[in-house]
Amino acid sequence: MAQRNYKATGINLKGMPMGEADRLVTVLTKEYGLVRAIAPGARKHKSKLAGRSGLFVVNEALFVKGKSLDKLVQAETVRSFPGLSKDLAKLTASQYLAEIVLSLALSEQPQEELYYLLIEHLARIEAATTANVLPCLAQATFHLLALAGVAPEVHRCCLSRSPLDIDLSNPNWRVAFSVCSGGAVTLEEIERLESEHLQEIEQRIATARNEFSANEETVEYATWPDYDSAQPSATVPIATQRNRSVRPALQKQVTKDITNRLGIVTHLTAAELALMQQLSKPELILSKVSSTSDPHFEPMSGTMKEGILLSSPKPTNSTLQAAGPHRMWRHIEQALRQYAQYQLDRPIRSAALIDTCFTPSTHAARA
Repeated sequence: MAQRNYKATGINLKGMPMGEADRLVTVLTKEYGLVRAIAPGARKHKSKLAGRSGLFVVNEALFVKGKSLDKLVQAETVRSFPGLSKDLAKLTASQYLAEIVLSLALSEQPQEELYYLLIEHLARIEAATTANVLPCLAQATFHLLALAGVAPEVHRCCLSRSPLDIDLSNPNWRVAFSVCSGGAVTLEEIERLESEHLQEIEQRIATARNEFSANEETVEYATWPDYDSAQPSATVPIATQRNRSVRPALQKQVTKDITNRLGIVTHLTAAELALMQQLSKPELILSKVSSTSDPHFEPMSGTMKEGILLSSPKPTNSTLQAAGPHRMWRHIEQALRQYAQYQLDRPIRSAALIDTCFTPSTHAARA
């Protein structure tokens, strides 16, 4: 970018008014990464830059380098995504991806892979049915994180590194999803950490009690109801009273401490983890969700029907009743969202509108 004028092919990711008629646009270009430029007069009705400076428009553009901000002086549109603006869910999902890309992209460096990846997923969202927007959004988020080198680990436990053996026949099978550890963590590993932490605390308590007892020559007693005896009350040491109430509270606090330490944001079912494992693949095999039938599994091994991975053995009836595809994809997207926000160290503002677009009542009304 040493020359004063330069050409680049890029997609508009952000725009905001500037001055009386100008627009400040942020463009992801293949050649130079993120470019922030002023589009002079772009807010005038008859301006040639009016449509070309719109959101998610791909242009072959000519920029003039400035002291603080560059200037967009010419643009020739090569592609646009008109279908995104016709559906609120699709537009919101696209803005969601734009926020992630804005956090990942660099300036004054080629960003060709990121550029083409975003274009591909915007095209998928535009072509998707409303019911399949969430699966497309989840996979796009996963692919963007993978390109940045921070995709969540969903095939092995992040702590033990042992493979995750999914049991689709067990409706109670669960795995924790940890943003701090980097992905999936088995419940066995969490129990092990909780046990170690509990033993450590109990050892410190025992040490403190021994030191206290060494300075005391008498044992203090108090009246405590004894429900195992016929008498209305019995004399029990205060230490016994404390042990009866402290242990459950201590266990609860230990669980909370480990959850906070690992950054566990949710737990995934077997079907949800199986779906998340598919997100790393180039394509999701999705069929149009029927608006007249309830989502359900089909006995087709190794395929996806209505956004749900199908695998042998066939899921049980309790599994079928527990979660439909829409609910599962909402849960997966929310888990990936929290993971992305942790990795990017910033909130995804469009996520609030995603929640509004895909609440159960809204989804039922759209179906």
